[in-house]
Amino acid sequence: MQLWKPSSLLKPVLVKLGRSPNALHHRTRRLLQAGGMTLGRSGPVGPSKPGRIPPELQNLSLEDLHFTRTKEKHDLVFGVAPCLLALTQGRRKVFRLFVKDVIESQRGESVARVCEEAHKRRLPVQRVSRKELDRMTSGRVHQGLCLQASPLAYLMHGGSEKPKGGDLQKRSPLWLVLDGIQDPMNLGAVLRSAYFLGVDRVASSLRNSCPLTPVVSKASSGVMELMGVYGFMNLAEMIKMKAEQGWQVVGTVGFEERNADVPVLQCSDFRMSKPTLLLMGGEGSGLSRELRGLCEVLLTIPPRRDLHPGVESLNVSVATGTILCSS
Repeated sequence: MQLWKPSSLLKPVLVKLGRSPNALHHRTRRLLQAGGMTLGRSGPVGPSKPGRIPPELQNLSLEDLHFTRTKEKHDLVFGVAPCLLALTQGRRKVFRLFVKDVIESQRGESVARVCEEAHKRRLPVQRVSRKELDRMTSGRVHQGLCLQASPLAYLMHGGSEKPKGGDLQKRSPLWLVLDGIQDPMNLGAVLRSAYFLGVDRVASSLRNSCPLTPVVSKASSGVMELMGVYGFMNLAEMIKMKAEQGWQVVGTVGFEERNADVPVLQCSDFRMSKPTLLLMGGEGSGLSRELRGLCEVLLTIPPRRDLHPGVESLNVSVATGTILCSS
């Protein structure tokens, strides 16, 4: 027979985590009550005489607390596609899946698939209210799912990532090079277009660029979980090295911009015939002068109407998709 003193069961856990009894999940409270215990001001308390451990309390662990506590930093990935791909691609450590307690019928099948993948990996799945998910994701569109997982970082340029899924036809390699994109929604949309339109690798400056956050993953519809993004402290050095290896360097400018040293073409007139670096500038300032000076040709997207001052350019994610599709 296994004997215990209920009052000492969870105190070490609470002290270690620095959590008050009020932070325990409702299920934990019910389990304590089933074992003859209540939550006092200083922690769980119960009968003073030892007794048999109830089966439910034998299995009680840190997983019954609201969050899985870890010394590692973690992200809260949200949305159906990002959570599913984060689970199946294995690029993150995953700790816990949070699921909305009432799921709309039109989303039930996709949410169930994510939960199934979590169960395959013996990952704790916890039901929470929509209000709680809204709080965890700062009011963003979470689609009833949130995954506690380790962060994703930019890959170092020495890696040898192979494109996943295979090309529809053999063609020259294409790298997309991003110079200072700071808006996570833009970065996510760029990644989604790049993946769909066959980009082999995405490289980004590490300076003045947004990190790879859950917002980026959601905006990319989970592509960030599939497609690694390589980070460079000095994009110019990488571009010069690839140019020496025979790659062509192609930049982008606004429609009204002209450059005396570099030819400017409409994107529909350009055809990629050899390994190519396509450079896209960040919001507002576009490509830096240094990177623009490394380009062999600059592409532009012509408007189809007279433009009002202040709206004479496209969003960087839309421009990226247009140029990738037309080239």
